[in-house]
Amino acid sequence: MKIYLDTIGCRLNQSEIEMMARQFRAAGHEIVASADAADMAVVNTCAVTNEAASDSRGRIRQIARAGVHEIVATGCWTTLYPKQAADLPHVLHVVPNAEKDNLVASVLHLPSSTFDLEPISRQPLPGLHRRTRAFIKVQDGCDNQCTFCITTVARGEGRSRPVADVILDVQSALAGGTKEIVLTGVHLGSWGYDFNLHLKDLIQAILRETDVPRLRLSSLEPWDLDSDFFSLWSDSRLMPHLHLPLQSGSESTLKRMARKTTPRSFRALVAAAREAIPDVSITTDIIAGFPGETEKEFAETLDFVREMEFAGGHVFTYSPRPGTGAARMRGQVSPELGKKRNHILHDALEESGRLYRGKFIGRNLSVLWESTSEVGEWGWQMEGLTGNYLRVQAFAPSPRWNETDTVLVNECNSNRMKGVIVNLG
Repeated sequence: MKIYLDTIGCRLNQSEIEMMARQFRAAGHEIVASADAADMAVVNTCAVTNEAASDSRGRIRQIARAGVHEIVATGCWTTLYPKQAADLPHVLHVVPNAEKDNLVASVLHLPSSTFDLEPISRQPLPGLHRRTRAFIKVQDGCDNQCTFCITTVARGEGRSRPVADVILDVQSALAGGTKEIVLTGVHLGSWGYDFNLHLKDLIQAILRETDVPRLRLSSLEPWDLDSDFFSLWSDSRLMPHLHLPLQSGSESTLKRMARKTTPRSFRALVAAAREAIPDVSITTDIIAGFPGETEKEFAETLDFVREMEFAGGHVFTYSPRPGTGAARMRGQVSPELGKKRNHILHDALEESGRLYRGKFIGRNLSVLWESTSEVGEWGWQMEGLTGNYLRVQAFAPSPRWNETDTVLVNECNSNRMKGVIVNLG
């Protein structure tokens, strides 16, 4: 049977869809690049924003129009709205997050123990963006009660995967040719709480027990970390990039969000990270137009974002998610004002990101190539990521996909830097 896989949203969803691909292949089925070539499709949906929920529904309808008559809907939006998912065209299976790990076995009517999984190959999944990094799911669920977040409802309580299981996945990815491992989870920093361990213990185990060339962490809540955590970066295989969601630079707004941080503690954490990790890239998430956000609170956030000099980040206009505390709050900010504040914050992050990238012009950086495109007499245009998450382009005489090169960076345009590969003869 030919299977088409699609995913919306976070890196955790990406990790899960890659595991499904391995299981379908182990059962003797083929993963195809487009829906119109498929007998069955699996869509891993998202509900973090209204837009993500809409994209999830639209993706399922699009696949149905392509002629797929057996669609499996799973993921956060499906978990929250199972009846709506089941009512969409050609959806024959609705699998909530709690049953997602056994999705393939259930759909194929097989015992889960039958899978003899292939390595996590760096050959790209058909139909998805080409990737050189392997996203390894180490944790799921979340015990926080952030008032804006529907993911905690959709994913359930926090739970960690055992160290041994994670190590096996990392080794499988390395056997498949992976050059970079990305650890993912809904609340990654909480890994190990249910084992009386800390994320630091998992990272040390991976660095000690594998020869992973590059190890990267996905989003980390600031209250899960202390200054001692950054001593891990004495091992150069741990990539100098931290994504620390701030959400607001106003202390009163953070309280309404039920965030376990303050501008003061966040500032101290960032200072500790920058002292311990040379050239560290610190990116963030911000919500614009949170319920009750006054002009004063917005100004506090804008000032704090500028002060932090982030290397980049994402700004989301608040959208009420039914079932969350924030959706019931008074003082809902109009969508128009929320979008206006979004643009202002976005411009501030763009400016600080530009200044950060500018520090690396004229320097040699190690780049792992993610994509290639043939461009004639200039050879092949490569694009990839540095350790500190800068996107770099350069030309090479032959395709260098999934290879690491040293690049002399000499130009910075928009969000991409350009340079010359210096280690090729």
